[in-house]
Amino acid sequence: MQKSKVGLDFQRVAHAKQVAANIAAEVQQFVNNYTTVAVERTICRLLGVDNVDENEVPLPNILVEQLKEKGALGEGILFFLGNAMVETGLQPQEIAEKIADGQLNITQLPVHNRSEIEKKLQPVIDQSIVIIKERRLRRENYLNTIGEGTKPYLYVIVATGNIYEDVVQAQAAARQGADIIAVIRTTGQSLLDYVPYGATTEGFGGTFATQENFRIMRKALDEVSEEVGRYIRLCNYCSGLCMPEIAVMGAFEGLDVMLNDALYGILFRDINMQRTLVDQYFSRIINGFAGVIINTGEDNYLTTADAFEQAHTVLASDCINEQLALMAGLPEEQMGLGHAFEMDPQLENGFLYELAQAQMTREIFPNAPLKYMPPTKFMTGNIFKGHIQDALFNMIGIWTNQGIQLLGMPTEAIHTPFMSDRYLSIENAKYIFGNMKNIGDEMEFKEGGIIRKRAQKVLDDTIELLEKLEKEGLFTALEKGIFGDVKRSKTGGKGLDGVAPKGENYFNSFVDLMKLKI
Repeated sequence: MQKSKVGLDFQRVAHAKQVAANIAAEVQQFVNNYTTVAVERTICRLLGVDNVDENEVPLPNILVEQLKEKGALGEGILFFLGNAMVETGLQPQEIAEKIADGQLNITQLPVHNRSEIEKKLQPVIDQSIVIIKERRLRRENYLNTIGEGTKPYLYVIVATGNIYEDVVQAQAAARQGADIIAVIRTTGQSLLDYVPYGATTEGFGGTFATQENFRIMRKALDEVSEEVGRYIRLCNYCSGLCMPEIAVMGAFEGLDVMLNDALYGILFRDINMQRTLVDQYFSRIINGFAGVIINTGEDNYLTTADAFEQAHTVLASDCINEQLALMAGLPEEQMGLGHAFEMDPQLENGFLYELAQAQMTREIFPNAPLKYMPPTKFMTGNIFKGHIQDALFNMIGIWTNQGIQLLGMPTEAIHTPFMSDRYLSIENAKYIFGNMKNIGDEMEFKEGGIIRKRAQKVLDDTIELLEKLEKEGLFTALEKGIFGDVKRSKTGGKGLDGVAPKGENYFNSFVDLMKLKI
């Protein structure tokens, strides 16, 4: 039986997870009855629909917008596209092009029977399933042949705005020792209700997430993986209004890690909660099937709320994110649940409190490749102090066996990191990870001491919060601002007009196929 270094009562942990499961089950009841424009556009992409019209509007948007305008979104794109395939003999891409040219309205065609529609769709569905399976096998083959870095994986960002410049910086970071390259998305992309098309060379604070950009970067990282003899993982963001669409583009192009939180878009981008919770379900089904590790965003709570006082909200959100992911068929081994080293450096014994929380989180989610986030809130621009803050963060990362260590930069709060900044951060982490490799195996924590008491208190506060959430329901809790001190309305925010109740003709074959890992 698992023994807790910080004195956790695992029956209490099991209770916390059961309460979180009850909260997630109520959310899932809602999710099962609705679809969104993003879900339906994702299905278009799974059926091979791609490219843009003469005005650079993506064809999946044009297809789904036709359904929405005709009040037929709830019947689902699979029904209408499959029916159009039977009626016209055309493939989905050809149908989309005719709709874009104004030659076809798929909501007005004679309706064929369901079995005929499903039979016509099956080869196209099978084809996309095979593509994603092959991409997953390609990753697994690399891991089995050239191997990978040891955990915690060293995770660094590139964010030039130009995908070709990102490639140069990403390959340099891999040669310096990085294990995961995250291409930061351009500011505001999460609020676009479409995915831009093709390679991009202009972005602000990051680079557009597009399928072509994914392909370019994955190819570059495959090249450098073979050069350094270590598989380099690629990370991007499938959060925001196009969450499941970007998930499937990543699945097609062999991404390994995706930022994919159930609550982040609601709290920090004011995206409507109904829209986000429906979208996250399908996106996680896709990520689970593709073997992609998701990263959740609990660390962001601590940028708006106090990290010492509100630590239990992070753990509560981790528990809910875990249960929602399990409902989507995503295994624990692919859950990069988030937490962070964000306490005020002036806090007496802050290191001990941070250590308590990191060890507690590691024990509560033993199979998850936890994503541990560096100090950002109290980085001042003093690069020497910042480098020490990052060193303390790295000590806790190796001590508590975190899965993914997102490296802090000494120039945090000054500018987007240069290659030299990343070099210093990677050097810092490698030095500490090597020098302190087995410290976690050697150290025990004093009975009744600061660390044990802190871990137990955070768990107790988490259970109290989860029980409150269970009584009120997640939607109400979000309206009351329980997470990150941010209040959101159930009918407010962006994207609600893209949500529709499922109609009697609705079906989505990909859900069952991907959840069963067929």
